[in-house]
Amino acid sequence: MPAMDAITAAPKPSNEPVYTYAPGTPERAAIEAALAQAYAAAPQELTGTFGAERRPGSGEELKVTMPSEHQHVLGIVHQSTAADAEAAIAAALEAAKTWSLTSLDDRAAIFLRAAELITGPYRAKINAATMLGQGKTIQQAEIDSACEISDFLRFNAFFARQLYSDQPFNSATIWNRTDYRPLDGFVYAITPFNFTAIAGNLPSAPALMGNTVIWKPALTQQLAASVLADIFIEAGLPAGVINMLPGHGSVVSDVALKHPALAGIHFTGSTRVFQGIWAEIGQNISRYRSYPRLVGETGGKDFVLAHPSADPQALITALVRGSFEYSGQKCSAASRTYIAKSVWAKIKDQLIAETEALKVGDVRDLSNFTSALIDERAYNKLEAAIAKAKADGATIWAGGTCDKSVGWYVRPTLVQSDDLSNDIFNVEFFGPLLGIYVYEDSEYSSIIKHIDATSSYALTGSIIANDRTAIKEAFYGLRQAAGNFYINDKPTGAVVGQQPFGGARASGTNDKAGSLWNLIRWVSPRAVKEALLPPKSIGYPHML
Repeated sequence: MPAMDAITAAPKPSNEPVYTYAPGTPERAAIEAALAQAYAAAPQELTGTFGAERRPGSGEELKVTMPSEHQHVLGIVHQSTAADAEAAIAAALEAAKTWSLTSLDDRAAIFLRAAELITGPYRAKINAATMLGQGKTIQQAEIDSACEISDFLRFNAFFARQLYSDQPFNSATIWNRTDYRPLDGFVYAITPFNFTAIAGNLPSAPALMGNTVIWKPALTQQLAASVLADIFIEAGLPAGVINMLPGHGSVVSDVALKHPALAGIHFTGSTRVFQGIWAEIGQNISRYRSYPRLVGETGGKDFVLAHPSADPQALITALVRGSFEYSGQKCSAASRTYIAKSVWAKIKDQLIAETEALKVGDVRDLSNFTSALIDERAYNKLEAAIAKAKADGATIWAGGTCDKSVGWYVRPTLVQSDDLSNDIFNVEFFGPLLGIYVYEDSEYSSIIKHIDATSSYALTGSIIANDRTAIKEAFYGLRQAAGNFYINDKPTGAVVGQQPFGGARASGTNDKAGSLWNLIRWVSPRAVKEALLPPKSIGYPHML
């Protein structure tokens, strides 16, 4: 089929509006019905996509359970085997022959249609899957699995066209062009449990740029990942472009990381796992057809710094929302705060009261602020961290209790310590645990230096202050300490197209998901020079 010669423009994107789910609204009735239906339909067989085949993996049976009711099995997954991974890679490489030659318009149209399906007929279904499977409240699910994922798909299409339009200068008798080729091989996308939007963006962004993808979602996110796979297929994505392999990642990685056609890694997860992948790729570097692109967003030990001029109410809101929404299971969640002594005296009692008043329970009760942790491993880690904080002599001002009888519940916890070397200020626990250090008002400058030096991470952070000079000092003093820096707001909630997300140091490669900077990583530019009047003389004037 001949290509269309029109120079097109992608639809100008705007951020998807967040529904309120207030009592009496249509969306509330829809989500309540979807939750009831998904709960009653369990357990479902959650299949993968292997080229044109939609089937289970070939390995052992695994269970996907509900965090807030861990005896309730939502889905059954069969582990993808090495043979499954080989079959998926073969399908991806075969699909690449036609997908890589498919126009940007045709590729973008598929993902733009997927966005419309997500925000339209699938909205309640994908939100319900995210709520039940990942323990998100409706507020957190709506922002994530309806709004952010559709924003990724729409903005990426717009940014891709911008990238393609960046072309070189020409000179007399010469026409220069840049051919934005996909990478030479397949991309391996490894996605986390905590964001359905990330689970959709990591495979779809490289695919939009012409790559074919092996997608390994987290087992605990498999329910919503399966809905996304259905949406991509309904939107018209050809077989083999995105191959979703269910189960644990190590089996798939053993095959993918050794394959000569591995061209890139798109990863969100733990720092330890990403560093392990990087090391293995280094060991295998001579076997690859090309040098793999490594794009990763990993851990964080994110901070809130409160200057003596901080607005008390703004600080309380930033701390409670930034630390305890989704039970702190965000890479960007505030887990340490440094508060001026004069401000602590103003907010202490209210901060404790607000934290203690937070409702924690089943996601189907829409009056809850947050719910359970994702699984037993996360629960045990937080339970041990709280116990250690108590043993270290830290003060537990709120929370500090754990209950796993029904779900993996850990109360939002405030811990104060005068020891800056305490684990609560240095270790990522990925849960509802906020470490508090109260400093003398006169120590503001030294605290800035400490924050910058104390953590290996550099993902997000915020400064709460009304004094503009203080804001400027933090802005420059913490310039390398956070890839996303917030002034007078919580350090969470980056919006696609507004605050491109990513950090450096041990927090990742800072390739900014949801931006042109990320899409650049999934193309391999080819410079094309066409001589309109080819030279026909071998000699040069100086030779005369």
